[in-house]
Amino acid sequence: MSRCFETLAVLALASVVAAAASGAGPSTQAKFGFGQPATAVEIAGWDMDVRPDGQGLPPGRGSVAQGQDIYDAKCASCHGTFGESTDYLPLAGGIGTLGTSQPMRTTGSKLNYATTLFDYIRRAMPFPNPKSLTDDEVYALTAYVLNLNDILPADAVLDRESLPKVRMPNREGFTTDHGFLTKHGRPDTHNVACMRDCVRSVKLSSEMPDYARDSHGNLAEQTRAVGPVEGTRTAARSAKPSAAEVERPRASVVAQDAGCMSCHSVSAKIVGPAFRDVAARYAGEAGAAARLVAKIHSGGSGAWGSVPMPAQSISGEQGKLVVDWILSGQY
Repeated sequence: MSRCFETLAVLALASVVAAAASGAGPSTQAKFGFGQPATAVEIAGWDMDVRPDGQGLPPGRGSVAQGQDIYDAKCASCHGTFGESTDYLPLAGGIGTLGTSQPMRTTGSKLNYATTLFDYIRRAMPFPNPKSLTDDEVYALTAYVLNLNDILPADAVLDRESLPKVRMPNREGFTTDHGFLTKHGRPDTHNVACMRDCVRSVKLSSEMPDYARDSHGNLAEQTRAVGPVEGTRTAARSAKPSAAEVERPRASVVAQDAGCMSCHSVSAKIVGPAFRDVAARYAGEAGAAARLVAKIHSGGSGAWGSVPMPAQSISGEQGKLVVDWILSGQY
């Protein structure tokens, strides 16, 4: 059997050598008949990038008012009534926070050119049906989103001339002086070996509150698909938590479930004021808690700017729980 294979191999090698000697080979003129030349219309559908200086912007115009109507109909279901968004990156708020310890990355705070916003809406939105908006609609939506961020006034109108002139708050916040964008750029991180006061070992520990350690049994003895879970022993119940320790996490959960955290955060303004700022304004003021609970239920505007807060459908007990938590300053 092996001799038969050897014979076949010799014959195959001989045929290859003969073909090479005769100059035979595949024809360089062969055509497969696949595809067709792209038309100018087809190319235009893809060649639609817009540059920071406005090159690539199409004719058209749109106002903030027109943009609000389009936004409410096609965008608010994902991006929220005021740009606070649901499961997506917020569109509004956070301006000036990128250099702080609690940066808020939003469309208004991070983009350095308004033309980038136009470009993205035009090619990718709305999510279920991208590239379905007219150019006028894209101009209008861009104007409205910029207005949500207080970058444009309510009566603004955008077109291919005015859009590139809009100056974003983070215009100077981008840099190309790093290894990702330029050949000789400096790397963003430096792998420098530790030379002194080095940590010799890393110890894993649990940050779970003592009163909650045994809520789900002994974590150290439980197993998952990847094997045992390392950590402290949790079977022994610790001392009963204080009322304040129990109420704080419950209040934060209520605030999260009610959608409060879409417009507010503990330390930084988003669409609405930070909780710390609310606590500072009403510190020691008689009747403040009751008034804030009433405002949660009825909504309102003017106390912290022009953006209104819609009425919230949470119970009176939940409203009081959240307000007491905010005013306590214990987050």
